[in-house]
This record gives sequence, C-alpha cells and structure tokens, in this order.
Amino acid sequence: MATTTSTRERKPSTSAPISDLQGPIGPAGVTRPKHKRTVTGYGPGDIKSVEASIPEPQRAAWQKFSAEPFNTKEQFEQEAVRHIETTLARSLYNCDEGAAYGGTALAFRDRMVIDWNRTQQNQTFADQKRVYYLSLEFLMGRALDNAMLNVQQKDSAKAGLADLGFRMEDIINQERDAALGNGGLGRLAACFLDSLASLNYPAWGYGLRYRYGIFKQEIIDGYQVEIPDYWLDFNPWEFPRHDVTVDIQFFGNVRKYVDDSGKQVSVWENGEIVQAVAYDVPIPGYATPTTNNLRLWSSKAASGEFDFQKFNSGEYESSVADQQRAETISAVLYPNDNLERGKELRLKQQYFWCAASLFDIVRRFKKSKKAWKEFPNAVAIQLNDTHPTLAIPELQRILIDQEGLEWDEAWSIVQKTFGYTNHTVLPEALEKWSVPLFQHLLPRHLQIIYDINLHFLQYVERNFPKDREMLGRVSIIEESQPKMVRMAYLALIGSHKVNGVAELHSDLIKTTIFKDFVKIYGPDKFTNVTNGITPRRWLHQANPRLSELIASKLGGYDFLKDLTLLHKLENYVDDKAFRKEFQEIKFANKVRLAKHIKDTNGVSVNPAALFDIQVKRIHEYKRQQLNIFGVIHRYLTIKSMSPEERKKLAPRVSIFGGKAAPGYWMAKTIIHLVNAVGAVVNNDKDVGDLLKCVFVEDYNVSKAEIIVPASDISEHISTAGTEASGTSNMKFVLNGGLIIGTCDGANIEITREIGEENIFLFGNLSEDVEDLRHAHFYSKFEFDPQLQRVFDAIKEGRFGDAGQFSALVNGIVEHGDYYLVSDDFKSYIDTHTLIDEAYKDQESWVSKCITSVARMGFFSSDRCIDEYAEMIWNVEPLSPTKKAKGV
Repeated sequence: MATTTSTRERKPSTSAPISDLQGPIGPAGVTRPKHKRTVTGYGPGDIKSVEASIPEPQRAAWQKFSAEPFNTKEQFEQEAVRHIETTLARSLYNCDEGAAYGGTALAFRDRMVIDWNRTQQNQTFADQKRVYYLSLEFLMGRALDNAMLNVQQKDSAKAGLADLGFRMEDIINQERDAALGNGGLGRLAACFLDSLASLNYPAWGYGLRYRYGIFKQEIIDGYQVEIPDYWLDFNPWEFPRHDVTVDIQFFGNVRKYVDDSGKQVSVWENGEIVQAVAYDVPIPGYATPTTNNLRLWSSKAASGEFDFQKFNSGEYESSVADQQRAETISAVLYPNDNLERGKELRLKQQYFWCAASLFDIVRRFKKSKKAWKEFPNAVAIQLNDTHPTLAIPELQRILIDQEGLEWDEAWSIVQKTFGYTNHTVLPEALEKWSVPLFQHLLPRHLQIIYDINLHFLQYVERNFPKDREMLGRVSIIEESQPKMVRMAYLALIGSHKVNGVAELHSDLIKTTIFKDFVKIYGPDKFTNVTNGITPRRWLHQANPRLSELIASKLGGYDFLKDLTLLHKLENYVDDKAFRKEFQEIKFANKVRLAKHIKDTNGVSVNPAALFDIQVKRIHEYKRQQLNIFGVIHRYLTIKSMSPEERKKLAPRVSIFGGKAAPGYWMAKTIIHLVNAVGAVVNNDKDVGDLLKCVFVEDYNVSKAEIIVPASDISEHISTAGTEASGTSNMKFVLNGGLIIGTCDGANIEITREIGEENIFLFGNLSEDVEDLRHAHFYSKFEFDPQLQRVFDAIKEGRFGDAGQFSALVNGIVEHGDYYLVSDDFKSYIDTHTLIDEAYKDQESWVSKCITSVARMGFFSSDRCIDEYAEMIWNVEPLSPTKKAKGV
C-alpha cells in the first residue's frame, strides 16, 4: 500500500520542515513520497518546530485575520450572504431556497471548521489515547439542523433567514440525507459519533463514501424499485483530502524468502492497486467546541482516471475501464451478493476500507515516535459488527511484514487494540467468506488467518485435550464445501472484549453462537453495553416542542447532556396544564405526519385515530408480515361488523416504512403485500376512517424525525431472541409513544425501566423458540382460525393475484414457520384489542406516555459511550481548550 511518487517536486511553504515517514507501510519495492501537510499530517513535535520557525511578522498577520465563529444574527447574515454571492455566485434576484440552504450550510460549516481545527490540534498536542470507530454504515441524516442545534445558533439563523425572506423549515428541507447507511447499525454509529464529540472523547469514525448510498426506494404499482440516490450532487459538509491517499492492493501472490538474519519474510506482490482518497466530515458535539472527525474513503484508479494511449488508438470504452472498476468499490452500500461477482465486490469493499483506515491510524501513531508496544495505549479500535473484521489480519500483516515484529509480539498488540461489538445471534447473519475467494482476492491475509487459527487451535487443544469435537466447532475455518472463513470467530479471537448490545442479547451470545468461546476465554472477555440514542437529535431536533416543554419544567436543557434528569417529569404526570400541552404536541406531530402522508401517498388519514407504526429494515425476523396479517384480520373483522358495532371501534392508521435488500425476495414480497392491502383498505367505503394502511416510501432519518414523534403505538415484534437490541423502540418511547413488542432485545430493559403497565408485551419467550420450531416439523400443528381466515382472504385474491404472495404464506404453512408468526398471532391480536381499549381511556393513556418519557433516562448514547470508554477502550475525555487566535 503505497502512493506512487510524483514527478513534480513539492516545495514547502515558508520554511516548514517536512516530516519523514520511517519505514514502509505498503508492498515492498513501492516507494512512497513524504506525506503532505494536512489537518492530521503533523505530530505534536512537528507542530512545535513549525510554529517556532515562523517569523513574528507572519505570525502577527495570521493572528490578525484568523477566522472567528459568528455568534449573532447579523454575523450569520453576513456569512450566509457572502457565501450565496461569492461561493454560489447567486444574487438578491435569483436566490432561491436551494441557494439559501447552500449559504446557510456553508456559514455553519465554516463556523464548525474553526472548532474542528482547534479540536484536532488540541488532540494532537495532548497525544492521549484515541478511539477509532469502524463502521460500514453511518446513518447520519441531515447535517444542517444538527449543526445549528449543537453549536446553539439555530435562533440566530432562524431570525437571519427571516430577514432574508426565508422560513427555516423550508431551508432545512432542501438538504438530502447522507446516504451512508440503511438500518439501526448505521444509526447507532451516528448516535455514537454525536456522543463521543458531546462528551469530549478524542475519536474518529472511519467509513466508506458511498456514491449512491444503498438506494433510493420508490414504490411503483406496490413493488419496491431501487434507483440510485444522488445525494452527493451538493454536499457542503465534506472536505476532500486529495493529499491523503492510500494505495490498496488486491489479488497477486505471496513470495516467501529467508533474509540475511535467517528470518522468514513474506512479500505480497503484483495484483491490482486501487487508490483510496479521504473525505472528512466534521462531527460537532452539543454545547462544546469539541468537533471530531468522520473520515470516509472513496475509491479511484491508481493509474489515473483516463488512459490516453487507449483513447488515441480508438479504445474509447476501455480508456476509462480502470477508473470505472475502481469506482464500483465505493459506489453502493451492500452490493447485491446473490452473484459471485457481488460477493467479491463486498469483500473488496470491506478490505479497501479497513486497509485505508489502518494505514491512516498506523501513520498517525508512527508520528509519535513511540515504541510498538505502546500502540494499544494510544489506539482503541472498535469493530461495529463483523464487516470491519479484516482490520485484524491487516494490522497483523503491517506489524509482521512491514514493521518486522515477531508473530507473538504483533498478535499481542492486535488483541489489545481491538474491541468487537456483535449485533446478531442469527447464525445466517454471521458473515462467512469462501476460502477460494479469499485466496484469489487477499492471498496474504488468508495465510495470516490460517496462522491465527493454527495458534488458536493449538491453545484450545492444550487447554481442552479431551474435547476433540470443540476444535471443529471453534475453528475460524469452517470445514465445508467450499471451506469458509467465519468472520465473527476471527473478530472474537482478535479482540480483547466482545460486547452485545442488550442484556438478553449479551446473555444469548454466550449461550448460543459463542458458547464454546466462553469456556475457552472465560466470561470476562464478554460484556454488555445496552444501546442508546442521542437525545439531541431524537428529542430536541425531531420534537422541538416537546423538548421545550420538558426544558420549561426542568429549568433548562441540561437533560440533553444528562438524560437521567427526565425522572423529574414524573412530578407532572397529574399536572393538568402539562398534560394538556403534552397532548397538543402529540396531536400537532400527528397532523404533520398526516400532511406528509397526504402529500406523498395521496391518502387522507385522521390525526385523531390511533397511529400504529412499524418503521425499520424489512426483514422476516422483524415480522412486518405478522403486522400486515394483523391489519388484514382487523379489516376482515370490520367488514363483518354491523354499523352499530363499528361506531364503538377506535379508528386506526397502520403505517409501515423501510427498505428491503435488493436481493431479498421475501422482504420485497412483504412490501408488495402491505401496498396491496393498503390499496384495498384505503378505498373501501364500508371501512372509511376506521382503518387505513400506508407504506411510507424511502424511509430515512429525516422521515423518521417526522414519523417517530407522531406515534401512539410502535411495533417492535421480532421473534424472541432474534433482535439484538433495537434503538427505534427507544426513540418512540422518548417521544411519548407506547410499544407493542415481544420479550426481545432492549424491549426487556425498556419494560424494566418504564414498568410493565406502560408497555404491551405479547408472544413466546426466547427460551421456548427452539421447541416451537421443532414442533412445527415433528408434531401436529393447528393454525389459529383467525390466521387461517387471513390466509384464505389472500388466497381468494382479495388483495390481488394470490400467486404473488403464495411464498409468504407457504413459508408459514408448509415450511416450518421459522419466525413463529403462527405461534404468536393470537397473542398479538389479543394484545391489539387491549390497546384499543386502553386508547379509549385517554386520561390513563396520557399518564402512561408521560411516565414512560420520564423513565427513559437510561437509554442515552452518552451512557453507552461512557461504558465503552471505561470497560473496553480505557480512554479519558479531553477538555477543549480555548486556543489563541492564529496558529
């Protein structure tokens, strides 16, 4: 991994010395130029020597004109208008909402950059341990509103924009969501970045800069259709670092030889080189100048974008082939891996990102001139699920192949550096890659993985000599056809701590997928950090009126930094004025969502109805199919009622949203069924406002900010033992909505915090799941007649062509019902009947909602980060320092 030498010599500005890199970090025989000056390019010693070498007149001039952040309405207007006129080349006469957004975003970006530069310099000077959070997804949402709230200048901007003739809401709506994630994994990473900055921890995120995101979802004739998400057309929040590039190697072969000292050396040679280019995104903390960094890698051809020789000889398509092939690596999140080429691209993507990130982390460490044994005292790397697991053999490769460390010393460093967060107990969701694919794409890494496995199995054999079966069960290499590399096992073996993300989940991983490893390593290697959410975005930003109401009772916004202060709200459960305002806020949020549904779906829904919401990734284990079968059951029940009976019913709006993976056919069928049912129900005059069924297309963070505050009931109904944690459940309750859910993931801890009387639980428990699955195959199983009636209605074609949905029904009727929809259906329907009754008693309902909000203090991502810092990373916050103007 090395950058090819430029033919043009770089001339340093003033008399700044250029720091040398000691030793190669890349394939042998490829030279690397001296690193250019960047925001992260200097170590503390370099900065001091550069500062000392700058003459006083230059220093004085710099300090005189150094940028200062705006703090008033007038200063904001000055910055925004300057950007509109000079950066965007617009004027008073042609400044539309898009240009006003651009000017506003650039003004806030400039303000953040001042803090960002100071933070990075402060962290470099302090030279203390840093956290590096590796995640394939960062579901950031819109940046402008978050930036305004975090730097506490939204009021200035709102007043300034009003002076210029614009409404704040319209300007915020101009921004495209950053398409860097899909589900809870990515949103958790975004919440964690927010908390790391808000709590002043020195931390960087590392991810991929997806050109087209996962995809933009359109619903056409009831089907999900994927189209590219052109979110980067105008993105003022990123800074291209064209001088921070890393050459990443693929394919090739490994040459081994013995050097003069008798040591065996491995050299990874030949193959293909793709260049990683860094793009930096500032991550502001709330009510602190600390602004951390998210570094995203974009791929390009190392040979350049364009082959002139091929073009001149008429080979026009192949003249850009290298660039097109390279760009596919960072084009799309989770490329469809139903095909072999898709699998290769996904593995390529993961290595590309891990290798570039590791290069960057190692380069930064080497500037400190510390001994290698100090690496784990300076660097904590957290693996968000198994996607970044290749960072483990990559760091081992750097240490033994390039830095010349002995295997045992290098492996000790690696294990002390990494922590691994597991997000699933589903065996099919644990990543595996075929050995032939590894051999083809990453030959050196496969050798290292085999060596890691050999050392590990020898250790197991020494300690458990009588249990020969265990070796096969715990081996990183699965002896199948073809052999497979078990990435979760590699992540576990290469890390010093493994954590689950809810108490039930952390217990389950120790008794199911990692049971043998608990025997091998003991229980201390495993811990739990229950997930949390950032109250800044999920209360203050998504539900500003509720945030303001809470602040009015708690004497300020301190609860946004210490969510446990919410407990004081319980004093106001019976306060008439507080209850009235709380209800009015909920109703206004429902009106806003109803307007969004009317504008996008053309369906009119009644805000006075009970809003029943399930928005998340579409997946069989999350059981959107159970929900839609429940909607069909409700529809059939209404149809069979007399007009008098219907008058007693609580009206209901069932709202779905979420994306299905492009290659996940069953999940796409669920989306199709939801839309097919909606098309029938929403146009049935007998039903009217008693039931509506809506699918919100292209669900993302911005839409979640509209949907979450509007919920009365949200559905978190995964098969017990399948959902690691869930974080949307926390968002809904924090915004004054109640939950219907199974005893799964964080639902259990939410129940413990808010009380069983404030949540609607149903369904079987995780300890019964295996027996129930067994019974479907080996015992006579009777379907609930209510569910059978639903299936009959689908088969009769009441919702369109029954053949379209036959696989969904047959998966339950004939193929074992793996996710136990039939087992939980009656309990689910009965619990919804309880919800209907509870909702009619609005006084009691509001008491439940306020009590639940007051008891949600535990579920803050700030608490999570403090737990990670103490139990896993061993890092301390770094208080921001007010730096003098100038250098």
